[in-house]
Amino acid sequence: MGWRGILGFEYGIVQAPLGPDISGPELVAAVANAGGLGLLRAPDWEAPDHLRELIRKTRTMTDKPFGVGVILAFPHKENIRAILDEKVAVLQLYWGECSEDLVLEAHQAGVKVVPQVGSFEEAKKAVDVGVDAIIVQGVEAGGHVIGQDSLFTLLPRVVDLVHNHDIPVIAAGGIVDGRGYVAALALGAQAVALGTRFLATEESYAHPIYKRKLVELDKTEYTNVFGRARWPGAPQRVLKTPFFMDWRTLPSRENETNQPIIGRSNIHGVEKEIRRFAGTVPNVTTTGDIESMAMYAGQGVGLIKEILPAGEVIKRIVEGARCLILQKFNFEKLLGDPM
Repeated sequence: MGWRGILGFEYGIVQAPLGPDISGPELVAAVANAGGLGLLRAPDWEAPDHLRELIRKTRTMTDKPFGVGVILAFPHKENIRAILDEKVAVLQLYWGECSEDLVLEAHQAGVKVVPQVGSFEEAKKAVDVGVDAIIVQGVEAGGHVIGQDSLFTLLPRVVDLVHNHDIPVIAAGGIVDGRGYVAALALGAQAVALGTRFLATEESYAHPIYKRKLVELDKTEYTNVFGRARWPGAPQRVLKTPFFMDWRTLPSRENETNQPIIGRSNIHGVEKEIRRFAGTVPNVTTTGDIESMAMYAGQGVGLIKEILPAGEVIKRIVEGARCLILQKFNFEKLLGDPM
């Protein structure tokens, strides 16, 4: 049955790495303990000792395997070295060139490599360098979005591409429940990656106001208003908060560098000032004008009605998928069609 796992995990459900530190040890361990693949988020700067602490803390909460997500657009060599030294199960990569050398190095350490791609061309490169699985991200996804294609047009093309390779394809973008899971399976994916749904969990490190907005609001927009200076050319999908709606037509020459400081946050152990239009989402430690900060969310946010424990999210997705697949099975028996 299609809800079985990938890469040795019980269920084909991946908790996407939520930046800058929203998917911390508590969330990742809860996902791992529920049979999914949880992904920590590495800092966007070199902090190998801190990253080792995060990995080790997660291991005190779960004896199951998990992974770490790294953004290749930022300094990362020492962080990746720490990940490979710690022999986590999965190195997830995004926004940059996944090289053959890096894949080889990871495999020598016994670590699987799973890049996230947003285009057919990127997927092809990933296949060529020998990755272990591919996350295909549609433009419906929350946070930073690398491609322009919708998930349901891109996903089947990548599935066809890997047809002769033993590479599981993981669907990402707007999926929040069992229905999205089954739809992705129908298009050939073996698993799904969820960001926004796991953001809205008890264990996520997001600020309570951010979590509340995910339940209250149901619309998102693809924009480049946030973080233009720090991460240029990295558009994002955000919640349509009142602040965003007031500023969504921000002139392209403007960015966060000359804006007022609207808050402060402790991110991966470092005190940071948050300026208006910075791309930093509010975590539990954030103080200041929370409502005026970036709030990333995918298009499936309208289906999120409550904050749940992460384990319950996985349970509901699996049960929802099972019910749908069994309904289909019974329907076909009723019609007398062969399976």
